[in-house]
Amino acid sequence: MDIVLVSLMSALAGFVDAVVGGGGLILVPALFATYPNAHPATLLGTNKSASVWGTLFAAWQYNRRVQLAWRALLVASLMAFVGSWAGAYLLTLVSPQYLRQALPALLIGLLGYTLWNKQLGQEHAPRFAPRKQAVYMAAIGAIIGFYDGFFGPGTGSFLVFLLVKVLGFDFLQASAHSKVLNLFSNLAAVILLSSQGHVWWHLGIPLALANVAGSLLGSRMALKHGAVFVRWLFILVVAALAFKTARDAWFV
Repeated sequence: MDIVLVSLMSALAGFVDAVVGGGGLILVPALFATYPNAHPATLLGTNKSASVWGTLFAAWQYNRRVQLAWRALLVASLMAFVGSWAGAYLLTLVSPQYLRQALPALLIGLLGYTLWNKQLGQEHAPRFAPRKQAVYMAAIGAIIGFYDGFFGPGTGSFLVFLLVKVLGFDFLQASAHSKVLNLFSNLAAVILLSSQGHVWWHLGIPLALANVAGSLLGSRMALKHGAVFVRWLFILVVAALAFKTARDAWFV
């Protein structure tokens, strides 16, 4: 019964993650609630072992319909991999407790900024030439990749927001590009955490299958309904993530 429950949560997480990121908001708390005595690194590693597959299929779906800036993405994805590896290694040594306290305030600020700027991410208008775009995207990949490996909740949402705000992408383009970056950051974390025994593969496999199913549905919805749909789901997910992390960090 436990596997069925967390698999359903994994499918929902895959759907949300494929559109705007933030699937960890759904699956990670479900894993911690279902397996309260497990090591946090093990549950985070098991979550990554599922989400990496959903992210892979979402990236494949987007690549078929959206023109991606692959030259910039390749460099940025490498930086996301390296950053996530470093973050996951740090996770095995220290607790991310201090990040739990700061994250809600950051999310509330991000939500407020997005709501205030109603035209943010409505049009795809890249601000930089390809070489400069690659530099900025690589910096985003490294920073958010490190965060993803070390802690993780909201990684996809942070990537989408920064690609919209910094690079001038619309929400659909930002979501598509973020999937490739998130794929590499997830992959690095899975490799490192599994090498240290922090992945439950018997649970990770059914979670991965469910995550892929949700991811395929989510990416199709995003492609069908475009940037406006992605923007509003982004707002809902960030609001929910801000509420959940604030409650856990400040009121429990």
